[in-house]
Amino acid sequence: MNALRPLIGRLFSQLAALRASQIICVTKQLKDRLWWRSDHATVMPGCVDLRLFCPRPRDEARATLRWSLTNKVVLFNAGTAPRTKRLDLAKAALQEANKLAGGIKMIVLNGDTDPNAIPLYLNAADCLLVTSDWEGSPYIVKEALSCDLPIVSVDVGNVAERVKGVTPSRIVPRDSHALGRALLEVLSLGCRSNGHLAMLDLSEDKVAERIRSIYERVLYTDRARTV
Repeated sequence: MNALRPLIGRLFSQLAALRASQIICVTKQLKDRLWWRSDHATVMPGCVDLRLFCPRPRDEARATLRWSLTNKVVLFNAGTAPRTKRLDLAKAALQEANKLAGGIKMIVLNGDTDPNAIPLYLNAADCLLVTSDWEGSPYIVKEALSCDLPIVSVDVGNVAERVKGVTPSRIVPRDSHALGRALLEVLSLGCRSNGHLAMLDLSEDKVAERIRSIYERVLYTDRARTV
């Protein structure tokens, strides 16, 4: 039964979409997976609280976390699914980067990491590494961008779309050598990204306004049908 649960969940989602007046998908990939009524679907990534996730001085964040000020730190979000997030590939990529230039450390965020500390970690790190086998619209990527943290990622979910125009950041093949070289390239620059600017359109207020406009359109259409 446990093996069938994901399949049953997807089936019910498709049936719900069939009867929905409007559908909101967080990525284009999810919209493309709809069996029907994709013309009623709107792509809208989840929002981020830009007042909480915002750029702060790296050294101040490190002092709060009691991190060394000299090490290069790569942040990796394993969450509660390290296999799906490919922690093994992340470790291999870090090993490749350290072969070329030592002193690079990886901090792994597990499922028990205090959510209130995430902005500190993002501001204290030098780069976010993403190696997942599957993602939708990962919040850790949007939160990292909001804190101007550079990103090195495989092409998964809508990460490539999110980091488009953001420098320094890299989308690379799912290969430890390529990931290691990309990490070294980004870390050697020693700078933050312009990610916060790219995230302004996904603030809570702007996304809430777009969602409200969708609901208003649906209500207007339903009322017009009853007249």
